[in-house]
Amino acid sequence: MVADFATQIAEGLVHVCVEDDDVLGYIVMYPRDDHIHVENVAVFEAQQGTGVGRMLLDFAEQTARDAGSGAMELYTNQHMTENLSYYPRLGYEEVGRGEEAGFARVFYRKELT
Repeated sequence: MVADFATQIAEGLVHVCVEDDDVLGYIVMYPRDDHIHVENVAVFEAQQGTGVGRMLLDFAEQTARDAGSGAMELYTNQHMTENLSYYPRLGYEEVGRGEEAGFARVFYRKELT
């Protein structure tokens, strides 16, 4: 990954899920055009399968609704096969595939109501 987390944190784009003193995961998101773009969502290995990822995406979707945004967009690496079935289960529709920044990506969009 080549993300500049220091800048993203300073800009308020990183949101962290914490329980007690443990960081469980994080999401990086920001407004783009007509939607909120999720740049990155990650759940630490010990917490995977516990609902933290879903909680982070629910937070992002509520943040988008509160801001008046009508949609969410995100992408995953096509080699992360577990994500290819995970996002559609959450209502995200695949809208394209292609190479971006040297990665084979699958792009998703979810309309918010």
